[in-house]
Amino acid sequence: MQKKDAVLTDSPKRHLGVGIAAGLLLLGAAGMMATRSPAIAPAPKVDAGTIARAPAPAVDPADTAPTRTAIFAGGCFWGVQGVFQHVEGVTGAVSGYSGGTKANADYDAVGSGTTGHAEAVQVTYDPRKVSYGTLLRIFFSVVADPTTLNRQGPDRGTQYRTAIFPTTPAQKQIATAYIAQLGAAKVWKAPIVTKVEPNKGFFPAEKYHQDFLTRKPDYPYIVYNDLPKVEALRTAFPQHFRKTAVTVYKIG
Repeated sequence: MQKKDAVLTDSPKRHLGVGIAAGLLLLGAAGMMATRSPAIAPAPKVDAGTIARAPAPAVDPADTAPTRTAIFAGGCFWGVQGVFQHVEGVTGAVSGYSGGTKANADYDAVGSGTTGHAEAVQVTYDPRKVSYGTLLRIFFSVVADPTTLNRQGPDRGTQYRTAIFPTTPAQKQIATAYIAQLGAAKVWKAPIVTKVEPNKGFFPAEKYHQDFLTRKPDYPYIVYNDLPKVEALRTAFPQHFRKTAVTVYKIG
């Protein structure tokens, strides 16, 4: 893609080759255009996406800290951020890059698939309201398919792998135990390939990537791939769903 200035009204030229026909059909039904003004249009109504019946984590000790951070990689960060922004107890969700160094943590470099980074989202949350184990359960239930290696939906490459980057020893223990629990429960027919990786740092993505789902709910890729995940969250986890997204920047 040709990189654009980091302003909130940009529509980066990514993901246009896959799902655009289905996305345009949905947009047509809603009477919307794929490229629109900075004003925020209502999100098209979509059906819930795939919901994996992941059990509650067996290992999920109480945490009385007022705030924690967690890092999840689950394919394109637009949708991952968009889902977690609708989770009650989450106070922030930032799109970015994890798994590599700061030196080349930018969209063009990461997009080459050679830097070691994954598109990731750093989630800030109140563990007294939503536990780390619950965030993991949401991640595996509605955010990402943990059985596809270096691929999520239409996106291919190591930068789209599923990975967990623990920020504390307790998170590493919980995540490792939960992946083992899910494997033993055979929630999916194929084996889980999601890895618990060392946290080498989190590097926020360019400004135009932040809050993308909230700002551009009628963008074809979002309509086809990501809005169904938000609807799946609302359907599968109504007790953890917040209607208004918590965003990085003020919207509207």
